[in-house]
Amino acid sequence: MTRPLLENPRARRLFLDRHLLLRRGSGAGTNDDLEGVLSDLGFVQVDSVNTLARAHDLILWSRRGQYRPKALENLVSRRRTAFEHWTHDASVIPMAFYPMWRLKFERDEARMRYRWAESRREGWDAEIDDVERHIADKGPACSLDVGESERSGSSGWWDWHPSKTALEFLWRSGRLAVCHRRGFRKYYNLAERVVPAMYYNQIVENDQIVDWAMSEALARLGFGTIGELAAFFDIVSRDEAKNWCAEALASGRIIEADIEMADRSRRRSFTTEAALDQAASLPEPTARIRLLSPFDPAIRDRARAERLFGFHYRIEIFVPEAKRQYGYYVFPVMQGDRIIGRVDARRVGDAVRASAYWPEAGAPMGKARTAGLKSELERVRHLAGVNAVEFSDGWLRRA
Repeated sequence: MTRPLLENPRARRLFLDRHLLLRRGSGAGTNDDLEGVLSDLGFVQVDSVNTLARAHDLILWSRRGQYRPKALENLVSRRRTAFEHWTHDASVIPMAFYPMWRLKFERDEARMRYRWAESRREGWDAEIDDVERHIADKGPACSLDVGESERSGSSGWWDWHPSKTALEFLWRSGRLAVCHRRGFRKYYNLAERVVPAMYYNQIVENDQIVDWAMSEALARLGFGTIGELAAFFDIVSRDEAKNWCAEALASGRIIEADIEMADRSRRRSFTTEAALDQAASLPEPTARIRLLSPFDPAIRDRARAERLFGFHYRIEIFVPEAKRQYGYYVFPVMQGDRIIGRVDARRVGDAVRASAYWPEAGAPMGKARTAGLKSELERVRHLAGVNAVEFSDGWLRRA
């Protein structure tokens, strides 16, 4: 049987539509509207780099121009409609997904215990119990609040002080939850004090969690391989993902299709009839130029982004300055269904300063594109909390 073909322009549009980047977004970017955005995306990655705006804030702002950082803080710390934990990395996740994370809690705890088994020292379990008891007795705490070793200046165990390691263990294993942040510092409380009872007490069987994780990943990606689907939430194992795909294919829940890549090669993937039907009827993308976070869900899988968009991107934070091709932390720039370049922009004093823009091959910067990029930088200054946009001499580079 011949597999259906999803041509590259349609594949891009389907993928971007599932990531809320195809059409012009509208909404308040707060409360119920923001909860809807978070649910549609599945999660937003949290990152500490703040040269212009933090990753999670820029991700949400790219979908809702009125969004401001306090709105996400409100979901986590007041409304309790989102929680912080791990997908492929630290993320903010809809609270309704919390019961599905129990499998990840169990597996993360097992991995941590295995990983630390050889380096454990006497008193490791007692340290964990002490930290949990401290929070149970005294309430929310951060890494500065617990552990005698921190206060006495001990060098601690492993790469962290013992109590910070204990906090991480208790959080990753689901016994603690992040209740709020001050600045960017996490404060933890017992999970049952943070997570609403309807989610905390909900028990879901492991096979149901696997089915949920794979189905929801496919819904958000539009199409994907076994590895891409398993990696989306990073809850299920590759073997579980492989078995799920085989069973879903046999039952007709999913189909196989050839997805055309940017280089015209074809990649066999799983999708659904409904997704292919939708791809055939999607509108033309908006012509707006968008500034994306390096951790935007549309490009955080670097290999997938390169195959689908022909865009090679690596963060150069840890590359020595003399060896950087672009810059410390540059932002991909999208227009329509293409990634057209990258820009080095950051807060300097009371301004966003664009020091360099590198266009992709085949995406020259004429007057209209240049004006569009300047307009986007003008929009993002409101998120960055500054009053002006500045451009360094020679900031427009050649492809």
